[in-house]
Amino acid sequence: MSQKFSVSGIASSAYVHIPFCRRRCFYCDFPVSVVGDRLRGETSGTISQYVEVLCQEIAITPTFGQPLKTIFFGGGTPSLLSTEQLQRIVGELEKYFGIASGAEISMEIDPATFDLAHIAGYRSAGVNRVSLGVQAFQEELLQRAGRSHSVEDIFAAVELIHQVEIPEFSLDLISGLPHQSLDQWQDSLTKAIALLPTHISIYDLTIEPGTAFGRYYKPGDTPLPTDEATVKMYQMAQQVLTGAGYEHYEISNYAQPDHQCKHNRVYWENRPYYGFGMGAASYAEGKRFTRPRKTREYYQWVEAGGVIDCDVTPPKEVLLETLMLGLRLAEGLSLEAFGEEKVEEICWCLQKYFDKGWVEVTGGRLRLIDPQGFLFSNVVLAELFEKLG
Repeated sequence: MSQKFSVSGIASSAYVHIPFCRRRCFYCDFPVSVVGDRLRGETSGTISQYVEVLCQEIAITPTFGQPLKTIFFGGGTPSLLSTEQLQRIVGELEKYFGIASGAEISMEIDPATFDLAHIAGYRSAGVNRVSLGVQAFQEELLQRAGRSHSVEDIFAAVELIHQVEIPEFSLDLISGLPHQSLDQWQDSLTKAIALLPTHISIYDLTIEPGTAFGRYYKPGDTPLPTDEATVKMYQMAQQVLTGAGYEHYEISNYAQPDHQCKHNRVYWENRPYYGFGMGAASYAEGKRFTRPRKTREYYQWVEAGGVIDCDVTPPKEVLLETLMLGLRLAEGLSLEAFGEEKVEEICWCLQKYFDKGWVEVTGGRLRLIDPQGFLFSNVVLAELFEKLG
C-alpha cells in the first residue's frame, strides 16, 4: 500500500487583500477596483466601506489558537489605505488572532501612492517589510504596461522607505514586456541593485485572458520579446543578481542572506494560512477556498456569515500541490514525508530530467537545478501532473 500523503498544521499566517488601484495595469488579472488618482483611504467612501466589511470578516473567522507569525497586505495597491485604516485592520488581526512578537508584516506599495507621513504611519502600525512595485526603470515601458508612476517617482519612493528605516525592502521587476530589450533589462537590474533592496522579485510577463494585454497580444506575437530573448533575460537576472550577492532562493525571487520573504515561504512549503478580503485565497483545515472576486458578492458572502463551503483537499491533490510549490524553492523539498514507494514513483516520473541535469536528489531533498531546471520547471511539473494525477 502506498502512503497517503497529507500536510497538516495550524495556520499562523494571513493574507489580506486590498483591491484598490488608481488604474488597472495592462497585465493585471487580480480582483481590483479602480478608485482614480485622487481618492485615498481618507476620502474614498468605497475604501472605507471595504475596510468595514473586511474587519467584519476578520471578526467572524474561526481561529485555531496560534498567533500570526506573518501577515501580508497585497492588492491592488494597499498603500492607498490611510494610516488609520491600516492600523484598524492590524488591530483587528491582533484582537482576534494575536500577532507574535517579531512577526513579519509585509505590505505591497506603489511609487507615487504615499508620502512620508503615510509610510511613517505604516511603519508605526507594525509594517516591517515593504514590496515596491517598480516593474521597469524606463518611462516608455512603464507607460506601455499601464503603470501610473514615473521613474522619478521610483527614486522618491525609495528615499522615503530608507528615511523611515523599514528593515525589509523588496523591489519588483517584470521581464518580457512589449518592446523590452536586453539592454533595457540589464539597465533595470543595475538600477534596482543600486537602490539597495534586501530582496528582489523578478516576474516574467504572462499574458492573461481578460486583461488589456490579453486583448492586444497573443503569446509569441511581436512586439513581445521572443522566447529566446526572455530566456536570456532570465539568465541575465540570475547572473547579475547572484553576482551582486543575492541568493536565488526561489524561481522568481532573490534575497540578500537572511532576508527571504517568510510569508511567501508559507505558500511554497504548502503550509496553512488565512485569507481575508475580496478574491483572497485561504488554506486552512485542509480546505482551499477563494472568496468572491466581485465587491458586491464578497460583501454578501461576509454578511451571510462567511461560510467556507468546500471539501477537504484530497491527498493526491495535496501531493501534487506540494511538489508544484516546493520545487519552486532552490532547496527543493524533503522526500521524507512521501514514503519509500511514492519517492520511487516520483523519481521514475522524472528520470529523463535527472538525465538532462534539470533535477537532482541531494541530502534527501528533490530540487530543480538552477538555472536550467528553473527555466523548464513547467515542463517538469507537467510530467509529474500527467503521471501522478
